[in-house]
Amino acid sequence: MKIKITLIIVTLFYIIQAKAQVEPIKKDTVKLKEVVVTSNRISVPFSKTSRTINIISSDDILKSSTTNVPDLLQNVTGVDVRRRGVDGMQSDLFIRGGNFNQTLLLIDGIKMDDPQTGHHTMNGVLSFADIERIEVVKGPAARVYGQNAFTGAVNLVSKKVTENSLNVGVNYGSYNNLKVGASVGQTYTDGNLFASVTYQESDGYRYNTDFENVMAFLKSDFKNFNLTTSFAQRNFGANGFYASPAYIDQYEETQTSLVALSANYGSETVKIKPRIYWRRNQDMYLFLRQDPDYFRNLHISNKIGVETNVEISSKVGKTGIGFDASRIFLVSNNLGDHNRTSITGFVEQRFVLSNERLDITPGVAVSYFSDFGTEAFPGIDVGYKVSDVVRIYGDFGYTYRVPTFTEMFYVGPTTIGNPDLEPESALSEEIGIKIKGRNINFDMAIFNRKSENLIDWSKDNEEDKWETRNFSEVKTNGIEASINYNFNFLRYNQNLLVAYTYINDDILDAGVEYTRYSLNSIKHQFNTGFNFQVTPIFTENISYRYVQRTDGESYNVVDARISANLKNGMQFSCIANNIFNAEYTETNLVPMPKGNVMFGFTYSIY
Repeated sequence: MKIKITLIIVTLFYIIQAKAQVEPIKKDTVKLKEVVVTSNRISVPFSKTSRTINIISSDDILKSSTTNVPDLLQNVTGVDVRRRGVDGMQSDLFIRGGNFNQTLLLIDGIKMDDPQTGHHTMNGVLSFADIERIEVVKGPAARVYGQNAFTGAVNLVSKKVTENSLNVGVNYGSYNNLKVGASVGQTYTDGNLFASVTYQESDGYRYNTDFENVMAFLKSDFKNFNLTTSFAQRNFGANGFYASPAYIDQYEETQTSLVALSANYGSETVKIKPRIYWRRNQDMYLFLRQDPDYFRNLHISNKIGVETNVEISSKVGKTGIGFDASRIFLVSNNLGDHNRTSITGFVEQRFVLSNERLDITPGVAVSYFSDFGTEAFPGIDVGYKVSDVVRIYGDFGYTYRVPTFTEMFYVGPTTIGNPDLEPESALSEEIGIKIKGRNINFDMAIFNRKSENLIDWSKDNEEDKWETRNFSEVKTNGIEASINYNFNFLRYNQNLLVAYTYINDDILDAGVEYTRYSLNSIKHQFNTGFNFQVTPIFTENISYRYVQRTDGESYNVVDARISANLKNGMQFSCIANNIFNAEYTETNLVPMPKGNVMFGFTYSIY
C-alpha cells in the first residue's frame, strides 16, 4: 500500500511539471576551486592525496535517497553503519571490519570520541542542513589522530557561509515521522554567522521504538577566530537495542554538546591553528521503561581539550607539527567516577620529488594516557603520479586504542566489564590506485590489518553474561573499489556510482564460542547509485545495497528519491526506503524497518 501511495505522488509530480515555472537552464560551466582536504593534518588538494579518502559533497547529500548522516554513510565503500531503527536512530559506525569503538568522528576537525562508549559516537552528528561536505579517511592514514582512529575517521565539515540565506523545511512520513527545521546564514564585513535548529519525532516502527530528537548548531567566524557550538538531545525507546532481543522495554535519553573556539594565524609559509574545546555527553538508560527503579544507569562525561596544529611550507614540501592534550571526567552510578589525561604530539613531513610526481610523507604520533602509559604510532604514505589522470599510492602505519570505561567497568543484567583489559594495537598497510578522468573516476585499494589484543564482548556459553576480553590476534584483509561515471543525456548531467567491498576477518586463538561484534562484520558489500534527470523540474535517485556478513546473513535493500525543484527556491521531495520490504538486521538481532516513505518540502527564502 505504501509503495502504491509513493507511485501516486510521483505521478502527481510529473503532472504538475507542465505548468510549473522553473529557473532558466545555465549552459555555462563554472570550474570550482578544488577541495582541500581538511581531515589531513597537512592541507593537500584532494587530487594530490596519497591516502584513501572519500569526499561526499553537499550536492551528493541533496541528491541522495537519505535524510541523515548514518544512512548516507551506508553507501560509502568500506563503511558499515549498524542502525537500530528508522531514520538513522541509534547507529554505530564501523570502518573496514573494525568496531564502533575503533572509529573516530570529527566535526570541523574536532574529536567527538566518547570515553564511556563508542555507542555515543553518532549522538552528536550534524543535520544535513549544517554540512558542507563529509570526508571519510580509511586505513593507516587515520593514525595521525591517535586514539580511536584505529580503522578510520569521518570528518563532518560544517556549512560555509558565502551569502545571506534563510531556509525552512518540513518532512513527514511513515510511523508519524515528523521532522521540521530552519537555518539562517548571515555575512558581515569581518565574518559570518550560521545557525540551525531541527526537531524530529516519531511513533516508531514497532513497539517501544518511538523517539524525539532536538538538534541545534551555531557557527560564527570573526576575522581569524571561529566559534562552533552544537547540542543534540535524543529520547527513544530501545526495544532490544543492547541486551537480548527478549528485553523489549528498554529506554534511553542522551544529550551531547560541543563548544569549540579556534583561531587561524600566520602566512602562506607558516600557519598556526590553536583550539580549545569542550564536549559533554549525558546518558540515562532504563532497563524497564515503565519501572525506572528496577535498573537505571546515569553517565555524565566531560572532555576538555586544547590543541595546536602548525603547518610550515618550504622548498622540500610541507611540515606538520601538532599537540593535543585533554582531560576526561566521568561520573556514573554504574561505572563509578573516573578520569583520564591524554596527551598526543605528532610530526609529519611531506616531501615532493621528481618534478612533483613523487610524494613521501613519513610521520609519527606519540600518545600518553594517564592509566595506560605512552605509545608511538609511526607511519608513512607514498604516492606517485603516473600521469595527469593516474596516481598510485601506499600507506603503512601503527594504530592504538585504549579501552572505554564501559568495557572496563560496566555491570548490568546481561553484561559485565573487565578492569584488566589491555589496549588494542594494529599494524595496517594498503596500496591503491586513483584514476581521475574527465567523465569517469576509478578508485581501488587493497588493505591488510593485523590487530593484537582486540577487545570484544564475548562468552563461552549462550546462557552466560557478555564479558569483555582481549583476543590474542586478528587478521583483517580486503579490497574496495568504486567507479563514478558522469555523462550527459537529454541536456542533463547523469551520474552512476558502482562500488564493491570485500573484507575477511581471521580471528586466531579466540578461545571463546560467542562474540558480539567482531565476527559479524561485512564480508561482501555491493553499492550502486544512479542520479538522473530527464526533465527541467525533476531529479531522481535510486540506490541499491547488497550486504553479506561473516555469519552468512545477506540482504538486498533498494531506496529511491524524487525531487521537484520549483522556481523561487521551493523543493518537494519523496524518499522511499527499503521499497521491496527486505527483512534483515544490522546489529543485535534488531529487525530493520520495512518499506517506509518520507515526503519533504524545503523553501529557500533568500
